Amino acid sequence: MRLDILYRGPLASCNYGCEYCPFAKRKDDREALALDRAQWQRFLGWVGAQPPTDAIGVLVTPWGEALIRRWYREGLTELSHLPQITRCAIQTNLSAPLDWVAEANPERLALWCTYHPEWTSEAAFLAQCRILDQHGIAYSVGVVGQREHEAAARAIRAALPANTYVWINAVKALGYAPDEIALWRSIDPLFELNNQRYPSLGKACGAGERAITVDGDGAMRRCHFISDVIGNIYDADWQRALAPRPCSQLDCHCHIGYVHLDYLELGKVFATGLLERVPTPEARAGGVRLPVL
Repeated sequence: MRLDILYRGPLASCNYGCEYCPFAKRKDDREALALDRAQWQRFLGWVGAQPPTDAIGVLVTPWGEALIRRWYREGLTELSHLPQITRCAIQTNLSAPLDWVAEANPERLALWCTYHPEWTSEAAFLAQCRILDQHGIAYSVGVVGQREHEAAARAIRAALPANTYVWINAVKALGYAPDEIALWRSIDPLFELNNQRYPSLGKACGAGERAITVDGDGAMRRCHFISDVIGNIYDADWQRALAPRPCSQLDCHCHIGYVHLDYLELGKVFATGLLERVPTPEARAGGVRLPVL
């Protein structure tokens, strides 16, 4: 079996307070954290029980910041050593301790990092990136495409190694002018890939077949943007839920959704770096066809 799983437990708090993010305003109490830990550990046990010949990718997409919780750091280390894991990755602001990555398998662990210049210094963030580099951990670095972040995005791009992909998360509601698009593209050569909504209604999509989302209680959905539950990984017949389904949404605007739309063929752009949002060097250099609508 080949399957990518986007895991999101009940954790809903963050150590940053970005104005545009609703989850930065929440704080999990002890009971909520205990539930999150128990459900994450149950999920780890389930993955470990799958046949070692399977090929499973896991991307943790928490509502808040998960790596500040020790159980996520330990769990990712555990996942990275499982034979059935092709890649385990997590979305993070990179503020948590990184000593644990020395114990992880660098061939399977990857981080999807976002730089928030309003909450950390450039020096502190770069120091974290250097630790990842020292241990051979694959990662990408993103900046939210707010106009006030332009200077910080330029600076972090210049400071990071040339082979570290820096992506700009397009804020589509801003309606960027052509000169702004060119500016962001000078930092992220694939910016326009993220700066649009892709028609998806009735389109073939790998979500629900090649990739699923899983909640803390094991509920399976096609993706984070379609609420219908299609099964539960803790049921004996859970694999029966994996089937091709046309998308029921009018369009798709988020990377973790549209990368699974068949007609976009974004596997050619991201290849083995799809979970951590790292395109191939060829794609970044313009050698791979990008979707044109």
